[in-house]
This record gives sequence, C-alpha cells and structure tokens, in this order.
Amino acid sequence: MKNKVLGIIGGGQLGRMIALSASHLGVKSYVFDPSNNSPAFDIASKIFNYKYDDIEAIKKFSESVDSVVYEFENIPINTAKIVESICPLRPSAKVLEISQDRLIEKEFLSNIAKVKTADFRNCPTIQDLESALKDFNYSAILKTRRFGYDGKGQIKINNNINPEEVWKTLEGHELILEKFIPFKRELSIILARSEDGKTEIYDCVQNKHKNHILDETIAPAPNLDIKVEEKSKHIALRVAKALKLIGLLAVEMFEMHDGNIIVNEIAPRPHNSGHWTMDGCVTSQFEQSVRAAIGWPLGSSKRNYDIVMKNLVGNEIELFNSYINEPNYKVYLYGKKEVRDGRKMGHINRIIKKNSNTYEFKS
Repeated sequence: MKNKVLGIIGGGQLGRMIALSASHLGVKSYVFDPSNNSPAFDIASKIFNYKYDDIEAIKKFSESVDSVVYEFENIPINTAKIVESICPLRPSAKVLEISQDRLIEKEFLSNIAKVKTADFRNCPTIQDLESALKDFNYSAILKTRRFGYDGKGQIKINNNINPEEVWKTLEGHELILEKFIPFKRELSIILARSEDGKTEIYDCVQNKHKNHILDETIAPAPNLDIKVEEKSKHIALRVAKALKLIGLLAVEMFEMHDGNIIVNEIAPRPHNSGHWTMDGCVTSQFEQSVRAAIGWPLGSSKRNYDIVMKNLVGNEIELFNSYINEPNYKVYLYGKKEVRDGRKMGHINRIIKKNSNTYEFKS
C-alpha cells in the first residue's frame, strides 16, 4: 500500500492532534502555517512556513500531498480554491466559504438545510441595526460576520445599551444581529461523512462555557430525552447532506426548554467539543478527519466510555501536576511556548464507566 501524505492547513492544537492521528495510520503530515511556533510543527513530517496568501507556496504544498484538511475557518477562500484545484480539500472550499461568514452560514442553514436558527438580520448600517433591534425587542447579540471565536467579535445588547456606542465598538466590520435565545443548554454533535455518503455520528454532548470559552464537555449529554437526541442527530445529518460534506463537521445547537433544537453554528473541522472522543470512542474525531480526507472507510464512532473533557485555559495548565498521575484522567498538552489568559494550553479527559451518571470533574 502506497504511503499517504496528508496536508494540514493550520498548525495549532487541532492540526497537531490531526497529525498525531495520521501518524498512527502510517500517514505523513505536511503542515502549512505562517507562525514559527506552531504546535503541529513538532509532529509534522514537513513544514511549510509561509503566509496563507502565498500563492506559489500553497501550490507547492498542494502538489506534494494526497489530500488536504484545515483546522480553522479563517483561511483566505482563494487559497482554499487553489488547493482544491490541485488536490482534494476535505471539507470543500464551498463548505469553508459557508462556515466562515455568519450571515452566509445562517442563510444556508435556514434556506437550504431547512433547520431552525435564531432570527437574524444583516446590519450593514447603523440604521439597519436600530431597525433590527426594534424587531427583536432590544434583546439580541451583535456579531461580526467573520473572524469570531471564543466570544470574540460579539456583544450582547439589551435595553440598557446604546446602539450607537455598540456600533462604534465593532465599526469597520460586517455585522449580523441575532435575536437572543433563552435556551436550556448548549449541545453539539460531531459527524464524519465519506466520499460515498456514508456517515458516522458521535453521541450528542453538553457544553459548558466560562468567560465565553468552552470549559467542559460532558459526553454523553446528561439526562437527554431520547426524542431530543434523535432530533439533534437528524438535524446534524440534514446539514451534512445539504453541504454535500466529505470530511468532519461539528454542529453546535441550543436545546430549548420545550425540547426544540435551534442550530447555532457549524464548524467543518475537528472541534473542541469533540476532544472527548480521543478516549471515549473507538475512533477519535481526529482519526475520522484523516480517514475521510484520504478516502478510507470511516471508523466506528461507538462510545466505550462516558467522558468529561476539561479545557486547560491560560494558567489552568498548572492542573497538569494535579492530574498527571490520577487514574482515569488523561492529560493532553499542546506544546505552546507561551501561557496567556484565554489561550487553550491543553485539555484533560476524565474517563468514566459507561452510564455511571457521575459527571463532576474531580479526582
């Protein structure tokens, strides 16, 4: 069997864990990232240390690999299209284009995939914002259409906030206003889809945030009604099919108090809320990404254990010393050189006997 080479655009922790999973399958990883200190460079068989808009470099990169994945959405779409003209890009440039703009994403989800989202309005002017706020009874979230993650580029608005001041805060960006949703909890589902349309879908999980950053993921979501679980999986499969997805997809959702599901956003790549699969499932989300990209059959997404995943953000990396020798805890550090507030430095998976119903993260 010919040894395969996987290209990875983005050298952060997700790229690092994709490369590690690829190595377990005998697949080499070539990593393309402009940063000199990318965590995935530690694992890569070959490094392409160039800017994402360096056309000649991206062509050379694409010609040297069998297929390409990406670990984040903020890649220039022209770069993605150049890659796709040379070798398979999984998921496709079209999927990337949809996911990297909140307005295009919401319009796709509502109009093409036909799933429920929060009401939204495009706000190219302050007048559009003021009109939309009236429609939403001054209870909404103003977001940048692009480059938003971990709570960045968004402001919650209520009656006490001056729209003009909020507008000035995000001025210069394309903006979208979303009606505030009083949800019960956030859920997410990750699935993989192969070239022949076969899918593997992971269990629905619950996500808890701290300072707008994912703090814990509980797998499976505790006390989840079977009808809600089936509905959430149906929605994720519907979105994947509408995207004509080949590769990995994460779908973030809100469970409402009446049992309805509202889709928040999608991510066509390995996702923070899927780190639990590294120890909880037969096949991790990272290995699925590699399999789908290379064109191999997908692995089983069967859950063998319940997992609580805890992010190590900023100085929480010091928890490493508390858990490194604890039974039933697996510690993962990302090899980042500098500790900063809000920066994801690693994560810990607490492995729990299946269906034990004990979800506290403690030793």
